[in-house]
Parts: sequence; C-alpha cells; structure tokens
Amino acid sequence: MTWAASDVSLPTPAPLKVVALGGGHGLSASLSALRRVVDDVTAIVTVADNGGSSGRLRQEFGVLPPGDLRQALAALCGDDEWGSTWAKVLQHRFASEGVMHEHAVGNLLIVALWELLGDHVDGLAWVARLLDARGRVLPMAVTPIDITAQVRGLEPDRPAEISTVRGQAEVASTSGEVISVDLSPADPPACPEALEAVDQADWVVLGPGSWFTSVIPHLLVPELRKALVSADVRRAVTLNLSPQAGETDGYTPEAHLEVLAAYAPELKLDVVLADPRAVTDRAGLRAAAASMGAELVLAEVGMGDGSPRHDPVKLAKAYAAFLR
Repeated sequence: MTWAASDVSLPTPAPLKVVALGGGHGLSASLSALRRVVDDVTAIVTVADNGGSSGRLRQEFGVLPPGDLRQALAALCGDDEWGSTWAKVLQHRFASEGVMHEHAVGNLLIVALWELLGDHVDGLAWVARLLDARGRVLPMAVTPIDITAQVRGLEPDRPAEISTVRGQAEVASTSGEVISVDLSPADPPACPEALEAVDQADWVVLGPGSWFTSVIPHLLVPELRKALVSADVRRAVTLNLSPQAGETDGYTPEAHLEVLAAYAPELKLDVVLADPRAVTDRAGLRAAAASMGAELVLAEVGMGDGSPRHDPVKLAKAYAAFLR
C-alpha cells in the first residue's frame, strides 16, 4: 500500500487505545502524531538515559532519568496557547556559568513531584494534568537501567576487535559498529501500569527512534516483552527515515526489522510503516515485513526539508489510514 500523506485528511480522533513505545525525539514524533488521531494515547518510555541533565539528576537523586519522560509529556501537549506554552516551559534549558547550566525545567519539575509524592507514575500524572496533556506517560521500568553494548571497531587501528560500551549516551554516540545490546540489571521490574496499558490497548506502536537505545530496550525487559508478544493487540512499527550515525550506520530498513526479530522472534506485527523515499528495496522490505506477519505501508511522512525527521501531521495522516 502506498500513498502520499497529504492525500488523507485528519479525521475526528478515533475511539482507540494506542500505546507508543520508545524514547527521545522518535517517540516525541509518534506521540505528536497519535494525539491528533486517537483519543487515548499512552507513552511507555525508556529509562536508561545517563547523559546531560537527566544523567546528573539520576546520579544526584537516585531517580529515574526524567529527560525522555519530559519529552514525551511535551509531545502530548496540545497545539493551543496553553499547550504550546507549557511545552516550551518543559523544554526550556537554563544557560548559566553555574550548576544549573543546561538543566531542563521539565526535568526539575518531574523530579520535584517524585520527591513530594514518592511515586513515579503519580508524579508524571500530575505533570500531565498541569499541561492538559492529550495522553499519559509511563516509564518502562521502575528502576534506573543502564544499556551495555558489544561494539566492533571502537579503535580504528583494531577494526575487528569487540569492546563493551556502557551507558545510553555512550552507545548512541559510539564510533564503532553496535553488534548487540543488553540491560543492566538484566531483569528490571517493569512498570505495572505499563503492562496494564499494553494489555488493554487496541494498538501498540514501536518506533521511530534510536534503534538500539530507544526501541530495542523495551524488548529486553522480560515482563514487557512477554506482554507485547501475548497481548491481544495489533502491532505497528514505524521505521526511521535514515540510519543513525554510530548506532545503525549502513542499516537498510529491512535490517532494522531483522534486528527487531532477533531480539523478539516471537513478536508478530500487523503493519510496518516506512517513507518510500527511505526505501531502496521495496520487495526486500515487503518480504521482511511479511516474515513478521505484517503488511508494508509506504507513506511520505518526512519533514521534506532533507532532515531525517518525521512530520507530525504527515505521520498522523499515515497512522489515521490504518489505525482502526
């Protein structure tokens, strides 16, 4: 199936429960799209970030890293004055010569509510109420997690050597080839509300996003992977618009699906969504999608400015055409 997203008008939001999994800018794109076309959206967010403001707060207070959770909440803000203003407030970073430099306001707000309420889910719910968010945000696990990766060619003079890289920020920016990723601890407790959301959903959407540090980690939490596989839901994967430097250099769209299948071979899909401009082998991608039980849907969902970013409105139109 192929069409230009501009060919489809945005309908009235459908009475569907959709769960979107990921982290960072990729999850923000899918949430910004989904809130426009369905009336019940839940984000399940990776909690492995160890860099920047999130990493500093995680280290100082022993909390979940709030950054990806903050971005998800901002993406669920409405397009009215209230929503757009609060989204800007959440994303605002201080610029100074002191300890507050580069801290995001939303990160501080989230951690403050966690301290006051003593509960991650309640704290995020209160932030969502303040923002009048068009959905809710949940962590994928209730304890901080680290990502470790086996990386080939980290040292240019030893291109065949396999090294271990630890930390989401380090894996995402590695100069080597990521061979595999694991979580530490290996069996983190999943967020109970996240498991319940998957069980009650009509659709689950994975991607787009950093494949090894935002998408695959959900499949490495045993309870969450089991829920994703066994729940009576339909499943869609949104593919990236280009390989990501460091993580997936040289990966074709079908290679992304092969990685997904390697980490959860029992996971069956219903739809694989890709931008035709990012696909060089349609037959190969269609076969890779079919091997996971999915129909390939091609729709132009990129920004159109040459950057590898999804356009929220175009992506919303693409989702609206098959979410039913």
